[in-house]
Amino acid sequence: MQNSITFKNAQISYSDQGKGAAVVLIHGFLENSTMWDKIKPELIKNNRVITIDLLGHGKSDCLGYVHSMELFAETVEAVLKHLRIRKYILVGHSLGGYVALAFAKMNPSKTKGLCLLNSTSFEDFKERKNLRTRANKMVQNNFETMVKMSVSNLFHQENVLKFKDEIEAVKKEALQTSVQGYIAANEGMKNRTNENQFLKESSFKKLIIIGEKDPVLDYQTSLEEAKNTNSEFVVFPDGHMSHIENKDLLISTLKDFIKSC
Repeated sequence: MQNSITFKNAQISYSDQGKGAAVVLIHGFLENSTMWDKIKPELIKNNRVITIDLLGHGKSDCLGYVHSMELFAETVEAVLKHLRIRKYILVGHSLGGYVALAFAKMNPSKTKGLCLLNSTSFEDFKERKNLRTRANKMVQNNFETMVKMSVSNLFHQENVLKFKDEIEAVKKEALQTSVQGYIAANEGMKNRTNENQFLKESSFKKLIIIGEKDPVLDYQTSLEEAKNTNSEFVVFPDGHMSHIENKDLLISTLKDFIKSC
């Protein structure tokens, strides 16, 4: 069941289920809380699981035309303060990982663990910044085409037919995102800072889940990142959408990580 709070005059949608260690699941770009629907039932058996629709996604409002990682993190903080949760384990997928990093940086002593799921502590490289700038121009006139293409490109190519129905469902949810939400998140990601050093120096439990055939994040770069930031890592065999492409592996990996925090 979705609830909401008001943050700076914007409605922020969230869910809160289960009992035990607080686990905060943060979705990625063009996703929303529904991305965790196949993962959450297993986690709430032994944990209190909070999912949040980020600004401009799902049922949450936009707040201006640039949603920085810090602004996203402030909305997560507002929800957790409302729920009076003082310690938590963070799991962030893609954009959600960037937000989780920004949030952990604001609250390091309250963070018990952080899992970057198909995500990175690196900033955008120049080529990706340019891609985001072009996408933000194109999406104003070709929103549906851009969104559908973006979703398909997240999967390992060999999985596109295998997960045809799931991909259509992801596209349907992605199209609920407003043009403003798309642009604001893209601008925020484009301008985010490098958090390698913060991740390396953090004392909380750290895990990076890497897709061996991730079309977005380079496999070797992710391996080096994990080693250089003193993070544990697990390699899954497929693409950027591990919650679909490697669902069972993800559930077991997250259960083990949560127990270890």
